[in-house]
Amino acid sequence: MRATVAGASMIRIEPRLITAQDGHELAATFYRPEQTIVGSVLIAPAMGVSQRFYAALATWLACRGFLVVTFDFNGIGLSRRAGLRTLKVTITDWATSDCEAVIAAVSRESPARELYWLGHSLGGQILGLVPSRARITKVVTIACGSGYWMENTPSLKWKAWWLWYVVAPISMRLFGYFPGRRLRKVGDLPRGVMEQWRRWCLNRDYAVGVEGPEIRAQYAAMTTPITSFSFVDDEFMSARNTEALHGCYENSGRTMKRISPRDVGAEHIGHFGFFDAKFQDSLWQTYLLPELA
Repeated sequence: MRATVAGASMIRIEPRLITAQDGHELAATFYRPEQTIVGSVLIAPAMGVSQRFYAALATWLACRGFLVVTFDFNGIGLSRRAGLRTLKVTITDWATSDCEAVIAAVSRESPARELYWLGHSLGGQILGLVPSRARITKVVTIACGSGYWMENTPSLKWKAWWLWYVVAPISMRLFGYFPGRRLRKVGDLPRGVMEQWRRWCLNRDYAVGVEGPEIRAQYAAMTTPITSFSFVDDEFMSARNTEALHGCYENSGRTMKRISPRDVGAEHIGHFGFFDAKFQDSLWQTYLLPELA
């Protein structure tokens, strides 16, 4: 049985629709504390992961005075309102339209408060593409790194080769989108998203290698401090993946924290475990909360 978060009755949970920069509506959820707001946290999700996955952490943070916002990218979770075959959207669109709109919505709610960007995997990879990234006070990345397949963990490397060179091209040709749910890989993704992600993962320099010098310069110009939490048992991200991605933010003050399950008395954390409420007294209280002070 999964752990629950104490004090959830002391917050208000407000589903919202946010109009993105390109006009479509995004499903978001605002977790509002009853007490004075001490800051805002925007949780940027991993590839194909619905905002529901982050509800426990969002609730826990709201109980500690943060206004927390979760959301689904266009075509994902509650923001999927039409067939993916006809949806034309890319990861760049998610960053420049979706993330931009959510930052604006959070800023309207709490304009004078510090705004923290908590990016899980893809959510930490794309901040350099977000136009209003300078609005962010501090970045915390979770299980975040480059997806370059040759630097993936040994157990994933050849599965990644099979995905990028065989499964993804064939399935998108057949279905018009990536049917990840049927294939038990990542989740359903719009074709434009999957095609762009594939290009990134096949390039040694990942996003900045594909998108060109201007985007590389955007990442390098960021000065927002970043704390990275990575995990020795992450089944997707190797230490080299993590180092490579954060190296793109070369002018940000970077604090890299690599955590073993043994450090918190656990058997496994992996790529997704950080967000399990069983870690509220260890990973969340001991590691995350001090970064939001």
